[in-house]
Amino acid sequence: MYALVDGNNFYVSCERVFRPSLKGRPVIVLSNNDGCAIARSNEAKDLGVRMGAPYHEVRQQLPDAGVVALSANFTLYGDMSNRMMAISAGLGPAQEIYSIDECFIDLGGVRGDRLARAHKLRQRVLDWIGIPCGIGIAPSKTLAKLANHVAKTAERKPGSYPGALATVCDFGTLSDGERDAVMEATPLHEIWGIGRSLSAQLEADGLRTALDVARLDPALVRRRWSVTLERTVRELQGVPCIGLEEMPPPKREIASTRAFGQPIAQLAPLLEAVSEYASRAAFKLRQQQGHAGQVVVFIHTNPFRKHEKQYSRSITVPLRRPTADTAAIVGAAQRGLRAIYRVGFNLHKAGVILLDLQPASVLQHELALAPVCSEPAASERLMTALDRVNDRYGRGTLALASSGIGGDARGWSMKQQLLTPQYTTRWSDLPVARA
Repeated sequence: MYALVDGNNFYVSCERVFRPSLKGRPVIVLSNNDGCAIARSNEAKDLGVRMGAPYHEVRQQLPDAGVVALSANFTLYGDMSNRMMAISAGLGPAQEIYSIDECFIDLGGVRGDRLARAHKLRQRVLDWIGIPCGIGIAPSKTLAKLANHVAKTAERKPGSYPGALATVCDFGTLSDGERDAVMEATPLHEIWGIGRSLSAQLEADGLRTALDVARLDPALVRRRWSVTLERTVRELQGVPCIGLEEMPPPKREIASTRAFGQPIAQLAPLLEAVSEYASRAAFKLRQQQGHAGQVVVFIHTNPFRKHEKQYSRSITVPLRRPTADTAAIVGAAQRGLRAIYRVGFNLHKAGVILLDLQPASVLQHELALAPVCSEPAASERLMTALDRVNDRYGRGTLALASSGIGGDARGWSMKQQLLTPQYTTRWSDLPVARA
């Protein structure tokens, strides 16, 4: 059996922990540069604010609705996520962290009343860190996802599902008829792994609900559609086909991209931005203990500003040897940027992508067989020291000078005019309780 623990409206819930006055009010969290809604409270959803809605449209359409907009505080959300995952791990012997607000728990070998155990853990998460969550339990991960959807929807929309399934839904406790009724009430687009395109194909063939998909013949599905959909059908039938990934697989490419807080036309601030993005990508690379062989740099103008001249270019820069050294990766990115930069364009976005990734152990093995110099070893020690300092004192404490020293005042820095404090990770932002 698997359980899926999922924080409700996670970004909004994190903000409400430290600002209780936001409870009961329509709240949205905005994307980079305060552009679009990427998280919505239930109250905002009820007003019709859709996911991805541009903030300026929300202000125009709901000027008197009292919608509270906040800049995304990813430092806070990441720390709160770590706390939630640590508590959730107590539900079972193995855990897969699926996203910032979701994790799968393997309940194999767990004795006793699963439903009571899940309710107790949900209350513990709420009491200890203030995050409400939904929990779905089922024999497969796809069904656990579906059960979680039922648990959260039954709480938010009374009458959509039986009230007993609100907050925690255990498919293992339902009779066949009860489970079929729940699946029949669930649109097929709510099934994990069925996207918009596939959903349209299935609906064109007369399928409407999760129960319709679960009743398909897996062999027929494989011949007509794909092995992936066959796996989904089997999972909906209670046959586990997707195992728990306790460690996420290494990424095949690593990207760090951002839209600028304001258009950039000069080379100097572009070099700062690209240096910062390359540094972040190099850090992510070291986290998965990898090396990169190529660096891609791209820049482009804002395609929505039709009245301005448009420009878009990218370039791939090979590295002399695979590396995770920030200085080497930044140097390659800067060489690429200088090659594609052109005067006279207001650039909107830039990014760095690391390709040709391989485990660091590959290069270490090659050097052990044919050592050529001490450069890789010295680089590794330097990067270890860099990461330790930044881990202890905060990201950006130590950085390459080419990234600039202006902090958030740099013209290309992300616009976050509605940012809340970093309550849990910065001493100066620590909330104070007064009697």
